[in-house]
Amino acid sequence: MTRALIIVDVQNDFCEGGSLAVQGGAQVAADISDHIDEQAGSYDYIVATQDWHIDPGSHFSETPDFIDSWPVHCVADTKGSDFHRDLDTESIDAVFRKGQFEAAYSGFEGVKAPDDEVPTGEQKLGGGAVDSDEDPLTLDDWLRDHDVDDVVIAGLATDYCVRATALDALQAGYSVTVMADLTRGVHEDRSEDALDELESAGVELVR
Repeated sequence: MTRALIIVDVQNDFCEGGSLAVQGGAQVAADISDHIDEQAGSYDYIVATQDWHIDPGSHFSETPDFIDSWPVHCVADTKGSDFHRDLDTESIDAVFRKGQFEAAYSGFEGVKAPDDEVPTGEQKLGGGAVDSDEDPLTLDDWLRDHDVDDVVIAGLATDYCVRATALDALQAGYSVTVMADLTRGVHEDRSEDALDELESAGVELVR
């Protein structure tokens, strides 16, 4: 079994001080880094996703409802879209960006960022940049190219992008674990509902 850790959206705008901060987001960044340090040998690959908005339409709103519409956040190539400083990026093998021109919650909607644009560590064999003349490489493409069949998910936010990424991973046929203790949600009640939904769907939860 080949296992990958998927780190979801641990970005400045989703941590304290950001435009759409999740309470405890910075602690999640640090805790994921500790987890990588302690459990690196448990993973064959580590990948991460980024919200990467250019013009996502009604996803941004001056009067957001914080359910379907949101304040401006994670605008491409801004400090808010950068990974949080407490997240260890040295072990990351690939980064997948989502939401350029529409709302996108699942990491499986993302496409691979050029290796020279992300602060990743040394690339493993077969993990090079995609030729610009080729179709963009999705997260699912990359995982299958690397024979991954088991994914572990952590990051932000539990009730949105973590939930959507886990459900899409399950739908795609992966064995899925969510490290609930390495996530935080926007809404506490919706986060608990999301975790219950994931467990009912067949996701293994680590609390």
